[in-house]
Amino acid sequence: MRAALIAFLALAIGGAVQAQAKETLEIAITFDDLPLHGPIPQGETPLSIAQRVTAALKAAHVNNVMGMVNGRWITTQPETIEALRVWRSAGLPLGNHTWSHPNLNQLSAAQFEQEIAGNEPLLEKLEPGGDWKWLRYPFLAEGDDPAKRGEVRKYLASHGYKIAAVTTGFGDWQWTAPYARCVAAHDQKGIAELKRLYMQSARESVTFDRALSKALYGRDMPYVLLMHIGALDSYMLPQLLDVYRKAGFRFVSIQQAERDPFYRSDVDPSLPPEPQNLEGRAAARGIKLPAQTDYAVLLDKICPAPNG
Repeated sequence: MRAALIAFLALAIGGAVQAQAKETLEIAITFDDLPLHGPIPQGETPLSIAQRVTAALKAAHVNNVMGMVNGRWITTQPETIEALRVWRSAGLPLGNHTWSHPNLNQLSAAQFEQEIAGNEPLLEKLEPGGDWKWLRYPFLAEGDDPAKRGEVRKYLASHGYKIAAVTTGFGDWQWTAPYARCVAAHDQKGIAELKRLYMQSARESVTFDRALSKALYGRDMPYVLLMHIGALDSYMLPQLLDVYRKAGFRFVSIQQAERDPFYRSDVDPSLPPEPQNLEGRAAARGIKLPAQTDYAVLLDKICPAPNG
């Protein structure tokens, strides 16, 4: 369980995280799957969700939150362009999440490169001259073999891209479908339990990722948080931002966060790749981590699907 991992790492670093709890920490928030992350609950639209997210960010004075775009929605559901316009009207930047969110492991490098390029006309239209050449790999899949990974990285480097890495998150996407089910069932008890688990997972991830960073590097890096533009996320965002603020975090842009040496091979894809994220770096060092809480199992039991 994650509690065991937290205890394990706390012993490994001699309580250094607790000793530095009052230090100023940095975190860059990113949202994947703009303009639509579904399923969308009854009574909601991509526009209403985007409006709620941008309003929460504005109210909390959090700027430079990058939204990673999948452009294909504007052809299959043209009205979703309004969610992207709301994002840009709020002054928030965009990044490239590919045209249709494919898994690189299931494509050739050339096919994936077409997915990247296919998104660019929309990004340039929405943010002319902007710093949107940041790629977030769908499913965080960077290729199922070194040759493919290297070929795509070579493409990114030659086209001026940086990689939008992820160093913290709590699998918020796992709440999207259960929340839609609970809304459809008018199950307020289920919704309340989803919210409780959402915040529990978020708090655990702060402790977990900080402890792992300290164990690996003896310090807190500037973290990059992965979020998704889901309906429940839009309602929970004010509370979530408060969790990070109370933990001592200052909100920064992804550009600022990835100036840290940890992200060296992400901002320069021409360099040899490093193992992905903190867990990947730990595995490369042979550090065995105890099992973590499997929230998917818990969430499947809440407002279960008819055949579940």
